Amino acid sequence: MNHALTELKERLAVISDLHEAAALLSWDQHTYMPTGATAARGQQLATLSKLSHQLFTDPAIGDLLTMLEAAPLAPDSDEAALVKVTRRLYERATKLPSDFVEEFAKLRTQAQQRWAEARRAKDFAHFAPLLQEIVVMTRREADYLGYLDHPYDALLDGYEPGMRTAEVKRVFAELKGPTVALVQAIKAQGRLSDAPLRQPFAEAKQEAFALEMAQTFGYDLSHGRLDRTVHPFAQSISKYDVRITTRYNPEYLVPALFGTLHETGHALYEQGVADEYYRSPLGSVQSLGLHESQSRLWENLVGRSRGFWQYAYPKLRAYFPELNGVPLEEFYAAINRVEPSFIRVEADEVTYNLHIMLRFELELALLEGSLAVPDIPDAWNAKMAEYLGQTPPDDALGCLQDIHWSMGGIGYFPTYTLGNVMSVQLFEAAKRAHPELELEIAQGRFATLLTWLRDNVHRHGAKYQADELLQRATGSRLDPEPYLGYLTTKYQTLYGLA
Repeated sequence: MNHALTELKERLAVISDLHEAAALLSWDQHTYMPTGATAARGQQLATLSKLSHQLFTDPAIGDLLTMLEAAPLAPDSDEAALVKVTRRLYERATKLPSDFVEEFAKLRTQAQQRWAEARRAKDFAHFAPLLQEIVVMTRREADYLGYLDHPYDALLDGYEPGMRTAEVKRVFAELKGPTVALVQAIKAQGRLSDAPLRQPFAEAKQEAFALEMAQTFGYDLSHGRLDRTVHPFAQSISKYDVRITTRYNPEYLVPALFGTLHETGHALYEQGVADEYYRSPLGSVQSLGLHESQSRLWENLVGRSRGFWQYAYPKLRAYFPELNGVPLEEFYAAINRVEPSFIRVEADEVTYNLHIMLRFELELALLEGSLAVPDIPDAWNAKMAEYLGQTPPDDALGCLQDIHWSMGGIGYFPTYTLGNVMSVQLFEAAKRAHPELELEIAQGRFATLLTWLRDNVHRHGAKYQADELLQRATGSRLDPEPYLGYLTTKYQTLYGLA
């Protein structure tokens, strides 16, 4: 058994190295790569994808897994988890032909570049032909992987293991009614002003403050960095090199500030995975819902809380003295203003999930064939009018705003809402364990929260699926009620609806 386990780990470590090399190339593609390098980069990533896929689907790995599955491994041991997680990934990977993996990787690289061009030009038609190819390839992927109820299940399982389309629909159904009712009540009450956030803010100072807050949360810059990009993201090259990106608006403070706090949450997760899981599937977080729970927790439950700004607002004023005339309560109201917006990543907490529901419904329609790619802009705008009461003036503010589809990421979007739901369950559990937590946050002390998250979430990597980890950390399964309670209490108070 020991020999089989050692050989499996050695093989998986080589594959992990290839994945990390591809991650570095991908990060470079979205930050500093010259546009003329797109075709070459696509070939490089395709080669790495095909090579790692061939190594991982080697029948020898299947044989090693079979041997280890028959061995007397302790059920909750890291070794048993490694075998279980690797088997799941192996079964998915062996269903995909290597040529398909290579072809899809090349297409994604081309599509991401085309999407960026189309977004700048506000022209969906420029992107549509490659998106059509993405949809075709995604349907093929679902067919290769297999599914019981809906092709979306096969794709969703790649981002949220064990999750099913029917469960996502259930969660959305529980959220939709109360969310729409809260939005309508807030709209009837009247708007809060976000004028303090909409004035000139030097980009260099925005960057300096956001980076200071990221480090204060616990982001280790000796193993990370902050760069600019079109669409903010966090990229784990390895546990020892986790990079974040953001974008700046010189006339609006929110995108860079909260975008950086959001990506910091992702980075803290990656930096917190146990060292012993490095270069193995256990070191790569499989649940994007859990991942999103961490970014949303730090962005919203901490970053948009009154307590946090009791600590951080004097520091922000030191960077931007023009805010000295804006009282804390006015600033707090501004950053929590509820106002339907075109852009998902800049949406407030209350309307955010409506953006996700829209995308989820369009993705289902694309896979089912009831929505054709050329019709996406009209369908998008119609659902924006239905859910948020406004129609985007152009494609850049509409169906071209997200990078996900160009990356082949159909099935990804629901994990954002799942993460929102999980974030409150985890934060409430941390407060039960440490009743002093909110006081510490107001004092700029984040070590207690980070340590609790490290112990209960981060360090476990992919050892547990989201439902099991949530049960272990909070004592309950996925439950939208705490999240709805958080939103209702916070925003009824803020808008005087209570």
